[in-house]
Amino acid sequence: MKKNVALFVVLVLILVSVVPLAGCGSGVTINVFNWGEYMDESLIDEFEKETGIKVNYKTYATNEELLAKMEAGGSSYDVVFPSDYAISEMIKRDMLLELDFNNIPNYKYIDEQFKNTGYDPENKYSVPYFWGTIGILYNTDMVDDPVDSWDILWNPKYKGQILMKKDVRDALGVALKKLGYSMNSTNDNELAEAKEILLEQKPLVNGYYGDEIRDLIANGDAAMGLTYSGDAMDLYWEEFENIAYGVPEEGTNVWYDCMVIPASSKYKKEAEMFINFMLDPDIAFKNSEAVGYASPNTEALKRMKEEYPEVFDLPAYWPDEEILKKSEVYVDLGDYKVKYNEILTQILVN
Repeated sequence: MKKNVALFVVLVLILVSVVPLAGCGSGVTINVFNWGEYMDESLIDEFEKETGIKVNYKTYATNEELLAKMEAGGSSYDVVFPSDYAISEMIKRDMLLELDFNNIPNYKYIDEQFKNTGYDPENKYSVPYFWGTIGILYNTDMVDDPVDSWDILWNPKYKGQILMKKDVRDALGVALKKLGYSMNSTNDNELAEAKEILLEQKPLVNGYYGDEIRDLIANGDAAMGLTYSGDAMDLYWEEFENIAYGVPEEGTNVWYDCMVIPASSKYKKEAEMFINFMLDPDIAFKNSEAVGYASPNTEALKRMKEEYPEVFDLPAYWPDEEILKKSEVYVDLGDYKVKYNEILTQILVN
């Protein structure tokens, strides 16, 4: 009898020790698809240890690449990080699931200015992740002119030292803004003019690139390049004192990247747990500190102001209010995006 009791106790102890582990992980692996170099990946380990949920983490380079992957099917993504205009398109095409904010209590830390946006007016589908601008990253040892206008990207003085972003909205958006038009133009004549000046610029351009623009400029391989504000902040944290960032006075694109759950997700609750984890103030601060972009998280932002007040004087982190007033958020172009893609393709092969 005592032996049976002892055996029973041993079995109970084994079950008690095993069940919590099984309950935490449940054998779930979520697929997270994000922009390149856009997350402190050590946080993934923290999430896995905290929840037992595994993360399969992969990256992409543009919103158009993300949309193409989702359209092609064959992969079930659970959390992706599209920009504003891409979110609008995804909502119109029923590509996203509505979020259950009961599973995302840390949403309370999102600043009100990032809610009720044009791309998700009822806050049903997206949670803000980072925001920033498009501007000009440049090497102060190689550039001795003011970097306060898009015109400098057309300056023959820097022939062969100019890098352009291989992103259809950014490349055409800058040309449109230089001409005094909206970065969301659907006017054929305006697009024709934008195409013309990009073709005129082409002999001056070293090439059209993606994430490598930051490193090419940091290494002195080019004088300036069109890129995102976070690239400048990366180099600021790495103490590249000869690298600066300008936001042209004509205005620029102000973008918002968000976390959303695709309709193909197999693990919606676990995906919401991941989103909630990323909104934790400590996690959001670590992520912002590592990646360099400004966070929409009020507590993370407050801590940034306490620990790094100097970054709020940098245009890469906190742009001038007057320039922001002249700036635009990209909107979904609908079928007209085909026109944009055709123009960029023609420029690249010309």
